[in-house]
Amino acid sequence: MNDDTREKVRENAKYLREVRPIDPDEISEYVDGQPHPGVVRQILREEAPSLGLVEREDGAFEPVAEGPISPAFRGVEAFPVEYGRLLEDLLVERWGPDWHEGESGDRLRETVRRLKEDYFRNNPVEYDETAALGYAVYHLPDNYAVAQYVLHELAESGLVDHRLRVLDVGAGVGGPALGIADYLPDGASERGSEGGETESRPALVEYDAVEPSAAADVFERMTSGVGRNFHVEVHRETAEEFDPGGEYDLVLFANVLNELGDPAAVVRRYLDCLADDGSVLAIEPADRETSIGLREVEREIADEAGAATVFAPTLRLWPGERPTDRGWSFDVKPDLEVPAFQRKLHEAAGATGEFVNVDVQFSYSILRPDGRRKADLTLDAGKVAKMAEMERHVTERIDLVAVKLSHSLAEGDRNPLFKVGDGSESVDHFAVLTNETSLNADLREADYGDLLSFEQVLVLWNDDEEAYNLVVDEETIVDAMPV
Repeated sequence: MNDDTREKVRENAKYLREVRPIDPDEISEYVDGQPHPGVVRQILREEAPSLGLVEREDGAFEPVAEGPISPAFRGVEAFPVEYGRLLEDLLVERWGPDWHEGESGDRLRETVRRLKEDYFRNNPVEYDETAALGYAVYHLPDNYAVAQYVLHELAESGLVDHRLRVLDVGAGVGGPALGIADYLPDGASERGSEGGETESRPALVEYDAVEPSAAADVFERMTSGVGRNFHVEVHRETAEEFDPGGEYDLVLFANVLNELGDPAAVVRRYLDCLADDGSVLAIEPADRETSIGLREVEREIADEAGAATVFAPTLRLWPGERPTDRGWSFDVKPDLEVPAFQRKLHEAAGATGEFVNVDVQFSYSILRPDGRRKADLTLDAGKVAKMAEMERHVTERIDLVAVKLSHSLAEGDRNPLFKVGDGSESVDHFAVLTNETSLNADLREADYGDLLSFEQVLVLWNDDEEAYNLVVDEETIVDAMPV
């Protein structure tokens, strides 16, 4: 196709988009030489982002809907089978149909072991072809799910529009990209995700993926199966080298900040290419070192004047205060079904469970330059206590407001224990449920990141943990607060 044909198609599309759905058959009749409708369709697909068009299931094109999406997200139960088949195709191409057995299976299992050890010890990871495939086998499912859960934090607040430009820094093998593609309208129901398509108007997504390693080859293959309105471009450069163009609605750092020499500097750099009402989504594994490292980056960025505000989950509820505790906080979601490719690697090794990874546990931070927070609340010292001043309240019953920052950390069902924070704490605070009643059950039932009010909670110091215990008993009232 020549440039003149492309420009004529664009001109006709610009006119018709204001009149009626755009039919490639109709446009072909208006263009000199009457190019085949298939050629017109391909041009429209390539030009759709610049024209603001989405392709409907019937093959016609129409303007993307305005305003935020309205998802009815119900969580993720499984990694979609068709994505699993794409990954197995790659494994078969590399090692044959018995990729999980013999020498190739042993090599892949050793790669997974090495990756796990490197992550545990915070060692740098080099991704050759084998390492990229090993990472995909072990981490694609959980990365796929986590991206949806974190994006939902924004979407449920009406902050994810139908038209979305995403920059994925350190895109890896594509788990987060697949999750985001399936979360948004136009494709989720076709992928089997419990994210589910909830509206008929599809989203239009421009997705720039920055990935310099061999993982980019896996990324390109895995994202070849996403929806027709999810436009992906891969940039094989490092996060430090990539020069972003224009503004993005979302800048995603998924399991990459822990691999950078100066992660805060990289986040700070990419804030400059974020739209005024955009968001940085930073995600890390739930283990102690990477989770605390994420909070250190979050705090460094949020403490710079005018840089960004923490939208969720670690809200700062007191003006002028900042948390200085260790910051280890993570969410836990239901396990996924074991995908076929993990089961094969697992069973060929004697079913030890070493190569099955269906846990969905993660730390995350959402930062925004516009000052928006999930809960627009500022506390008053005349009404509730401040965690920064908790020492003065030991052995007293007080009122306070805090964010729930963990699931129960107690072993067994006895005295559930939850990390909580208000953005002013210098040491850990744990709410301990010693006697559950109908008036304090919200402590146990609330979700991670929910805002809770406490009345008549007893403050004690825990020498063993060097932390404050907030004892919730029959005298205490706990209420989940609307946001």
